[in-house]
Amino acid sequence: MNANKSLPTRKSIRVLLAEDQTMLRGALTALLELEAGITVIAQATNGREALCLAREYSPDIVVTDIEMPEMTGLEFAMALRDSGSKARVIILTTFARSGYLRRALEAGVRGYLLKDRPASELAEAIRRVHAGLQSIDPALAAEAWNADPDPLSERERQILKLVNSGRSSTEIAQQLHLSEGTLRNYLSEIISKLGATNRTDAARIAHSRGWL
Repeated sequence: MNANKSLPTRKSIRVLLAEDQTMLRGALTALLELEAGITVIAQATNGREALCLAREYSPDIVVTDIEMPEMTGLEFAMALRDSGSKARVIILTTFARSGYLRRALEAGVRGYLLKDRPASELAEAIRRVHAGLQSIDPALAAEAWNADPDPLSERERQILKLVNSGRSSTEIAQQLHLSEGTLRNYLSEIISKLGATNRTDAARIAHSRGWL
């Protein structure tokens, strides 16, 4: 957890930055601090920490990665939305996956940018989203519109995330408080939905399409 001690001016857009890679987080903070009217008020290393800092500092904008420890950026965005926070979320990620974008939009995310874009585009996205607009790459938005919808229920997604982490069926059943028979039924339905050959293949397919 790292919060700036300097107070922003009233006109500054107050930004919370959530990124688990220390070097990248520091570089993004330094670059944003060079932009007029933008102040990074706090930094988080994972989604759960970001949620705590958002409650404490009430930022205008949260810039977050997707894949982070403890709570992903998408889970964070949903939790922030459900908390009633007025902060607007921008996803900054390496993943140009239509499934991620669709889930992000469903979670109320207002911006979705890729990390290979210039820093000036992130600053412009922050200003646009703060002004009540969206900032999403048009090509990626078109791809998401035409992509297959996510067929997974939230419980099925939980199961596949645990499969993807290498958990055994017994461990998954215990963690989710399911009988092993019920878990087998879930896995059978998931495999059928995704046209997979087995549970590992199902997790691979779901992850590649941004459904996990």
